[in-house]
Amino acid sequence: MLTILVTGGAGFIGGNFVHHILETTDARVVNLDLLTYAGNLDTLANLKDNPRHVFVQGDIADPALVARLLAEYDVDAVVNFAAESHVDRSIDGPAQFVQTNVVGTFNLLDCSRAHWAKRSGAAKEAFRFLHVSTDEVYGSLGPTGLFTESTPYAPNSPYSASKAASDHLVRAWFHTYGLPVLTTNCSNNYGPYQFPEKLIPLMILKAQRGESLPIYGDGGNVRDWLYVIDHCRAILRVLEAGRPGEVYNVGGNSEKTNLEVVDTLCALLDERLPESPYRPHAGLKAFVKDRPGHDRRYAIDAGKLKRELGWEPTETFESGMRLTVDWYLDHPDWCRRVTDGSYLGERLGAAG
Repeated sequence: MLTILVTGGAGFIGGNFVHHILETTDARVVNLDLLTYAGNLDTLANLKDNPRHVFVQGDIADPALVARLLAEYDVDAVVNFAAESHVDRSIDGPAQFVQTNVVGTFNLLDCSRAHWAKRSGAAKEAFRFLHVSTDEVYGSLGPTGLFTESTPYAPNSPYSASKAASDHLVRAWFHTYGLPVLTTNCSNNYGPYQFPEKLIPLMILKAQRGESLPIYGDGGNVRDWLYVIDHCRAILRVLEAGRPGEVYNVGGNSEKTNLEVVDTLCALLDERLPESPYRPHAGLKAFVKDRPGHDRRYAIDAGKLKRELGWEPTETFESGMRLTVDWYLDHPDWCRRVTDGSYLGERLGAAG
């Protein structure tokens, strides 16, 4: 049985990936998560009695713990989702982003290299380390063009700088030590289990409560939106068939401005909540001062992933957004518990 160490597997993308792996393969998952504010055991509640899921609370920067898990479970692959990921929080407190995203990734790489070196034959040949990164490492695009795997790095926020640093470490461990690594750089994810500091779940929950929907600047910042299950399918495909040392960009082919995203959400909520006293929900929109260093546009060229590995997204922006709105409306208990007071939907990252 294939055993995968998934780090950050109680978070948004990691949690969805854990569910996807257990539903579509016979692999065993060792799930390592520190359970910071964005990690939530409610996301894994239905896996409590699954014999192929082992949850461990701990830090990827703890070398003794990581080495023990790799050896004890004879891990065949590491998939690293563990990261501080919110740009606004990185503006307010960059130190934790360096600790988790840079130091933590270094520790995972170093422990994985030692574990890999002890394996032999087919087991050594099959081992993989897959690092999940972001399109934000490439910086900001103008009104045209797409990020490709050869786009130079130009990170503009503490978050993206920390992810860029971790990407470079992964590359170095391949070229220096031969560790069979893979890197994916994805566009903006959305879907079930996303912590409501991010745009889409935050707008859904605020609109339901009749609260103001804050939109940075003029709302014209463009992102390529990727439904999280499509992203999970891509990661699994790269893990199965990607070439060691390669980078694969994952995008949803869905460029939208933040204003378009909020308008779409408002229209869906009007449709799904016909009795809401806050209809039309678009009347709740409010434009606020832009955050420092806000990249204007990201867009991903995922052609390499399609050409080499046959992956492409199955959800359109419209179908993915309907699935997402329905999930949040159908899971009020999850939403209530994840917003238990530690995060109140306030603005972060204003930098004074």
